[in-house]
Amino acid sequence: MGSNYQGNSFGKDAPLVDLDELLEWIIHEDDDLLVIDKPGWLVCHPSKNGPLSSLVGACREYTGLERLHLISRLDRETSGVVILAKRPSIARQLQMAMEKYQSKKIYLALLRGEMQHPARVDAPLGRDTQSLVHVKQTVRVDGIGKPAETLFTPLECRNGFTFAQVQILTGRKHQIRAHALHIGHMVAGDKIYGPDDILYLDFIDDGWTSRHEEHLELKRQALHAWKITVTCESGDYSFSAPLPLDISRLCEEKLGKVPEF
Repeated sequence: MGSNYQGNSFGKDAPLVDLDELLEWIIHEDDDLLVIDKPGWLVCHPSKNGPLSSLVGACREYTGLERLHLISRLDRETSGVVILAKRPSIARQLQMAMEKYQSKKIYLALLRGEMQHPARVDAPLGRDTQSLVHVKQTVRVDGIGKPAETLFTPLECRNGFTFAQVQILTGRKHQIRAHALHIGHMVAGDKIYGPDDILYLDFIDDGWTSRHEEHLELKRQALHAWKITVTCESGDYSFSAPLPLDISRLCEEKLGKVPEF
């Protein structure tokens, strides 16, 4: 299970990865693959703060390999399954399968608002030029956006919240979060697609503050990459990661229980 470390994880800079703790995040490892249950405070890509400041860097330190191939990736504050390939040949097979949509990615999310029926969102995404946040995406109706399709399936809704399975049928930047906002069901705890752009900018400058505590349900977005299945030349792969403690506790608080999924 991914780390439930809180500490200073949600300050301006995340803590460095403890390699002993990294062992607890491993879902699967063999000569070809390393599959990790990434915690929701860690970036995937290498950063300027050294190898232990990112998932890829820490996994290189752990394996002793000079290069690892990131097959699936997640935003810093999204937890769950990340697949890394140890060899270029298997990396090519998996990446090609992803490009040909021979994969299935299912997330779990706690959303604001009660979603009574499944929702299929087929709406192109591109940069939100009206936002102060440069990385923010939005549905574009000007022909500039890239095609994006997301399927939301509510599993439990009450008290103004919905616990949903979310399948992404394309792989665009911030796809789930932008599509959720588009249909009026923002992901709980989301600093960028939440109630106020300034929450994200303030977080970048000052970390978690009393204002975040007031407006957000969780110190990160309540979004978890639960399951990935891939079919490629070398076989079928399927990996899943249990719902982390912080989202489980939030579900108990808002819904009265952790729904089955």
